[in-house]
Amino acid sequence: MPHILAIQGSPRLRGNTSILLDAVLDGAREQGASVERVDLARLDIKECDGCLACWKGKECPKQDDMNALYSRIIEADAIVFGTPVYWYGPTALLKAFVDRFVYFNCPESRAKVRGLSAAIVIPFEETDPETVAPVVTFFEKSLAYLGWDLVGQVIAPGVGKLGEVRERPEYLQQARDLGAALVAVSCRRRTTTEG
Repeated sequence: MPHILAIQGSPRLRGNTSILLDAVLDGAREQGASVERVDLARLDIKECDGCLACWKGKECPKQDDMNALYSRIIEADAIVFGTPVYWYGPTALLKAFVDRFVYFNCPESRAKVRGLSAAIVIPFEETDPETVAPVVTFFEKSLAYLGWDLVGQVIAPGVGKLGEVRERPEYLQQARDLGAALVAVSCRRRTTTEG
């Protein structure tokens, strides 16, 4: 069965992003997938400084937790990115994580993740859809550049207070459905590549 990796980019470890990601993983687990969640707030991930060592086949000189995450990303069948909206963008935690995807930019490493399935989960306090648009565009462009398939998204406006999303069962159901969809897509992809 597929392995679904959730990347929790909120500094609030029990906030709305976390709750929604757990619902995605519950939906995936119910379909038989193995699941894993990484809380970026618990890790030390430094900024990319553009040295391009990884493009030359060398290990990143940043001796931090990101180096261990590359193999987990490669081994996953699908990745779910979760972040609230901070100043019309993703959190600094999530942005630093994605900035280090320069590792996947060289041809050798890009081939290891091409065709990966992905999804996004974005809760935010405001209700104007324009508030979340830049974050969605960030993911759409970044994932397309890597050749990943953006399977779906859960956009949850109007949930700024800690845990407030629990009062919005429609968002929790969308998240569980997204988890199931990721498993279905991952199974089809495995069948196609193995067959």
